Amino acid sequence: MKARLWPAVAATLTLSACFGGASVPDQLLTLTPAETRPAATPRSAAQGAAITVVDPTVPQALRTLRVPVYVSDTAVQYLTDAQWVENPAPLFARLVGETIAVRTGRVVLDSRQFTHDPGTRLTGQLQRFGVDPNAMEVVIVYDAAMVRPEGGITTNRFEARVAIAEATAAAVAPALNQAANRVADQVAAWVGA
Repeated sequence: MKARLWPAVAATLTLSACFGGASVPDQLLTLTPAETRPAATPRSAAQGAAITVVDPTVPQALRTLRVPVYVSDTAVQYLTDAQWVENPAPLFARLVGETIAVRTGRVVLDSRQFTHDPGTRLTGQLQRFGVDPNAMEVVIVYDAAMVRPEGGITTNRFEARVAIAEATAAAVAPALNQAANRVADQVAAWVGA
């Protein structure tokens, strides 16, 4: 019986090393909206009046749980001991969707609900979402595209920067959250105009 147990233990230890094991930080980073809708406040929308927020596409540097540090225009490193709870694209999309709902009062759907009635679709690309160590700032750059149900596409670029005292997870996490909320406010104002 003991002979069969050891291969199972070895396999479990090997798998735990593959999924981060001891190298996972004590805390994972996430984004939280500056304001949220109160509970039990139903909303409705006429045909085509909802807005669907689609997860933005991201460059390869952001297809990870790690926080990029843009060392130069041609080099990227990653912040030590900083890891997102999930990839930045869905975190950012949910933050933008909640902010649009709060600021505009519109019905906001995520991309998994679009079959109901997508209405206006907000898509885009998250170009930057990390640390600029040369300026000691976090930087978020979002190229948005709004596709209306009646036809037509409008694009816009949004950017926010927040100063940081040091390039550590403790300093970067709240600064990225603040910058993400600034961009979300800009997007909500654009969508609501």
